[in-house]
Amino acid sequence: MSGTRVGVEVGGTFTDLVAIGPDGSLQVAKVPSTPSRPDEGALNAIEAAGLDLAEVGDLVHGSTVATNAILERKGARVMLVTTEGMRDILYIQRHNRRRIYDLAYAKPEPVVRRSDVIEASERVGAEGAVVTPLDVDATLERIAARLSEDDSFGAVAICFLNAFVAPDHEQRMADAIRGRFQHLKVTCSSDVCREFREYERASTTALAAYVQPVIDAYLGRFSEALSARGHRGNFSVMQSNGGRLPAEGMARSAITALFSGPAAGVVGAARQAARSGFGNIITFDMGGTSTDVCLVRDGQPDLAASTEIDGLPVKTPVIDIATVGAGGGSIIWIDDGGLLRAGPESAGADPGPACYGRGGERATITDCHLVRGTIRAETFLGGDMKLDKAAAEKVLSPVAEWLGLSLEEAADAAIRVAEASIVRAIQRISTERGHDPRDFALAPFGGAGPMLACRIAEELGIGSVIVSPAAGVMSAYGLLASDFVHFESRTHQLRLDAAAEPDIRHVIANVAEAAAAHLRMLGLQGAPSITISLDMRYVGQAFEIAVELPGDGGTARVDEIARLFAEAHHRVFEFDKAGGAAIEIVAFRARASVSPGAPPELSGAAGDGPREKTGLFERGQRQDALCGGRPAPGEAVEGPALIEDGTSTLLVASGWGGEVDDAGNLVLRRR
Repeated sequence: MSGTRVGVEVGGTFTDLVAIGPDGSLQVAKVPSTPSRPDEGALNAIEAAGLDLAEVGDLVHGSTVATNAILERKGARVMLVTTEGMRDILYIQRHNRRRIYDLAYAKPEPVVRRSDVIEASERVGAEGAVVTPLDVDATLERIAARLSEDDSFGAVAICFLNAFVAPDHEQRMADAIRGRFQHLKVTCSSDVCREFREYERASTTALAAYVQPVIDAYLGRFSEALSARGHRGNFSVMQSNGGRLPAEGMARSAITALFSGPAAGVVGAARQAARSGFGNIITFDMGGTSTDVCLVRDGQPDLAASTEIDGLPVKTPVIDIATVGAGGGSIIWIDDGGLLRAGPESAGADPGPACYGRGGERATITDCHLVRGTIRAETFLGGDMKLDKAAAEKVLSPVAEWLGLSLEEAADAAIRVAEASIVRAIQRISTERGHDPRDFALAPFGGAGPMLACRIAEELGIGSVIVSPAAGVMSAYGLLASDFVHFESRTHQLRLDAAAEPDIRHVIANVAEAAAAHLRMLGLQGAPSITISLDMRYVGQAFEIAVELPGDGGTARVDEIARLFAEAHHRVFEFDKAGGAAIEIVAFRARASVSPGAPPELSGAAGDGPREKTGLFERGQRQDALCGGRPAPGEAVEGPALIEDGTSTLLVASGWGGEVDDAGNLVLRRR
């Protein structure tokens, strides 16, 4: 791909940019985010990097716009059109209680008001046969009547019973609404989620409709700003499934943009670690607001078929990331029992940690790092951002006094509390799913991740830590390292036996072609690469697990599928039913991908290595450490040491050491 390649990722605290020129030169920028106008933060990063957008051939963007729209309830007013008798599906939800001892527990609030649900006279049976024909005219009149009462609607979500089997009623209703009410954005469940489980499908459709106008307006505004500054190259947007789509492709896929930033970081870390021969890694992304961790096996991140946001289910493939509220901006506090806590409340970008000098009045993890010496005020962000140590000490003093500790001891204790939360998150995606973390390397990134990596690895028994160049902007690099990706899924229940093999191959071929056709429709060149996974279970089980088939899945035999399922089931549940127990396939999922070209290499310029001396307090001890820039390839470094590259600070803890390899990664091992 010709021209400079640029990735811009808007986070909760900082907006990161990575630009890689045609000659392989690397340029990075990190500027404070503007939560109320995230596109301004992205443009500020472009300006800070001094880029000529006319020379940019490929610009990839990730942001929290869709996520924030849901969390802050700032999406469009949505009308839900559903099958007669199903109007309460978003409110009944499931019968489980998330907090079983909370007497005041209330179910998550849907994004659609009950008064905004329109029932349509129609019904399709579970096998796809029409039970009650769709009455389009009567439904349109009900919609018109509701609009006459309130004209603030911006979107319509259509979710008919069993539309995942036969979508004709939904598509006809959508065409009729678009024809009569052109100002409304219309989203069909059969376009965003062709799978069973009515509540989850309805929730996903409602959320997709809720964020679609927000995403359309945001991308339209951002595209115009880029064009006004001379950009004529490709513009694409990251998805939470680890792939990107051209910006125009998000017109029907806004819901896939929910967790684009964390997903991009995982993709970038996996690509960079693979260059050093590490296929099995645990990614550890600690930013300003939260920490995200993910398991990567054989170079591929684990995927989950669904996720949740604000307690509401979203049934669309996402990179399987566990998140905890432990970031650089996480607030330090004392709970009702007198115990020290870190997060989940965050100071965010505004006002941010007290040491930023923007009015923060409560101690954060970043303030603690500054107090204990693992961040140096004069070198933060390469010296471009000055920190106020006195302000950090002032806000930490009440906590230290309560605990009866010195400032350094209180800061060190707070960081260890945050470490414990992160260790627990990693255990959730490793040991609790049948994976031994000792079989993986830890790959930290984000502005704060490398400072805690060695100690977290120790707690988990991990022997290797791999830190990439410019680790603080890894999510922005991951945008450039991602392929164009689209997923299609179909619920189709089949008993796994020899007689079903032709049907299995037929459904695989159909879902694979649907995924590939979507990428071709977007004008992407090249034959898409296809991978197939099946949602499977033993007959009688209520939930299923994903089983990935080898190659493109087209030649997989029943006995091989059964073996792969038994292995996956044993890994997750520590048992499998030998002796021919009945197995069934519940859903088929196809991933189609097209590469935009070889991913650019991330290689940071070596500094002078750690040469200066500094003091720090860590693990209850005052230590003398060397500090400075990143070592040159082949140069060894031993802990304790601080390595600063302008995007993040790496603490090489005592008892750890390593060197920079030929790929530019600093590989640390426990001595």
